[in-house]
Amino acid sequence: MATKQGMCRNCGSLVVFDDRDDMCECIFCNCVFPAEEAVALLENSEGHEFKNEKFEAKEGGKHYYSNPVMPDTVQKAVQREAVSSKGDDLKLKPSEFEVSPNDVKAPKNIVIGMSAGVVGLILIVLLISYPLYLSRTKLRQSIEADIKTAFDGVASAQNEQDSFERQYIIYGLTCQNIKLVLSADIDKTTANNYYAKYCELRTSKREGNTSGEVKMDIFTPGTIYHINSAGVTDEVQETVVITESTAASETTK
Repeated sequence: MATKQGMCRNCGSLVVFDDRDDMCECIFCNCVFPAEEAVALLENSEGHEFKNEKFEAKEGGKHYYSNPVMPDTVQKAVQREAVSSKGDDLKLKPSEFEVSPNDVKAPKNIVIGMSAGVVGLILIVLLISYPLYLSRTKLRQSIEADIKTAFDGVASAQNEQDSFERQYIIYGLTCQNIKLVLSADIDKTTANNYYAKYCELRTSKREGNTSGEVKMDIFTPGTIYHINSAGVTDEVQETVVITESTAASETTK
């Protein structure tokens, strides 16, 4: 059995019918007419007058239309809803075309495998990163315990202040970076001496390991020094410090 398509001669709607029937029926206006006329109208309806008359639905007997998708879809949906609302004790056969949550749920073994993989990846990251964290923390604490030995007694002869008020931050995987804040100005030679002393302290705490270039930033009231293994690479002079009086004078200009 095959179906054919045509056009309703009364309302112009699409009609679908069995190719074995000589007649066809419109499901919208209930008009029954020859199938050949419906096919011809679908191919060319120019000049045809659609009267849109009202026809009574035929009770019983043969209907000359076909539903190629699923008959009585709405009625079946209403029946299923009515049965579902009566209680969970009633068994309802699932529709062949209905998708349930179980249909899209991943198999249990796949879920377990993915979960185990994620947990394993987290454990690997922890096994690698945690020892590095402990090693870095231990090294930084050891350096900080003797940090004064790196900075005391290296002031130049022209600046006899050997006990500056200092603040510092040590960071990096091997403590290769340090920022130092001084309350008094120093010259370039003293800055290089500070750098050399810190490198010496770091190497001793790492049992002679000198890998990793040390970088030091020294901030003083008048100058900022950026130092690496080549010495002072950047010296910023005349650092502007904004005070209340400075801000007030700038406002009045």
